[in-house]
Amino acid sequence: MRFLAITVLLSCVLTGCNRASESKEAIRESVINYVSGKVNVASMDVDVVSIAFKGNEADATVSFRAKGADPSSGLQMRYTLEQKSGKWVVKEKAQEGGAPHGAPANPGGASPHGEAGGALPPGHPPLDPGEGKK
Repeated sequence: MRFLAITVLLSCVLTGCNRASESKEAIRESVINYVSGKVNVASMDVDVVSIAFKGNEADATVSFRAKGADPSSGLQMRYTLEQKSGKWVVKEKAQEGGAPHGAPANPGGASPHGEAGGALPPGHPPLDPGEGKK
């Protein structure tokens, strides 16, 4: 009986060691580790807005803003994380057109020349140096 109790306890300990903590702080730390190589996170307030845990994965929405700035200012990003060796790790996304963090490369569908789906703001100089010289 004692052997069985020790075996169950050992099993629980080993299983627990391989699972990442399902907490906002664990997700926040993982996202900060991921973005710290890309931006100066020390000058930002980083908050986890929401998390959905799905087995070994988690979808998180994270808010970034300048330290001390109004909470309504800033940027929200979505990340998918996975458990690896007992820690949460941000999964890399395929970058479309070089857009950071999987964001649309060209929001609004406007071409860089103001064609097909959008126009440049009134008074904006042409983006193509040859435009307007006729």
